[in-house]
Amino acid sequence: MRTWTRDTASARAALEIAAEYADATLLNHSVRSYAFGAEYAAVHGLSYDEDLFYVSALLHDLGLTAPFDSHTLPFEEAGGHVARVLTAGLGWPAERRARAEEVIVRHMRDDVTAGEDVESHLLQVGTSADVSGLRVAEFDPAFTGALLAAHPRLGFGGAFTALVRDQAARKPDCAAAAWIASGGAGRAASNPLDGPQRRG
Repeated sequence: MRTWTRDTASARAALEIAAEYADATLLNHSVRSYAFGAEYAAVHGLSYDEDLFYVSALLHDLGLTAPFDSHTLPFEEAGGHVARVLTAGLGWPAERRARAEEVIVRHMRDDVTAGEDVESHLLQVGTSADVSGLRVAEFDPAFTGALLAAHPRLGFGGAFTALVRDQAARKPDCAAAAWIASGGAGRAASNPLDGPQRRG
């Protein structure tokens, strides 16, 4: 069975931390977000910093977990700080640590093109596909089926929406609140990845 991991010190550390703090539902989402983004890059011939993207994808939602949930910062900003701390321990230079934070923060912002910031673009593609089903039809069904078999959704849509609603209620000026206000919950509920043939 195909796997979606990287065998580098940074990637192993990111996966270890993500698995320690995120439950299986959120961890699987992080892996699927990486996989959708990496597959999109392969299909479209996009070059990118593979470790930077992998680490950012694996850590991007840790701000939704209780140990890292900030009472003042939006969850993506809290997650960006987690990435900075982890990558400092890995010896990443300051500029690359800042890039990991930026990629995570930007995944909840307006669209960023691949030409502007390829890693942020890939995380937006990956998370949008997994949360809302955006561009899912563009992926090879064999790829999508293998990904869902290896990293099942486990009721992700509803669980994620509940987490984001909580963020929106407590932090009404954050991007999570804007996502809820724009109908994000409805888009997540109609994600084709959660169709009858996809349940897992």
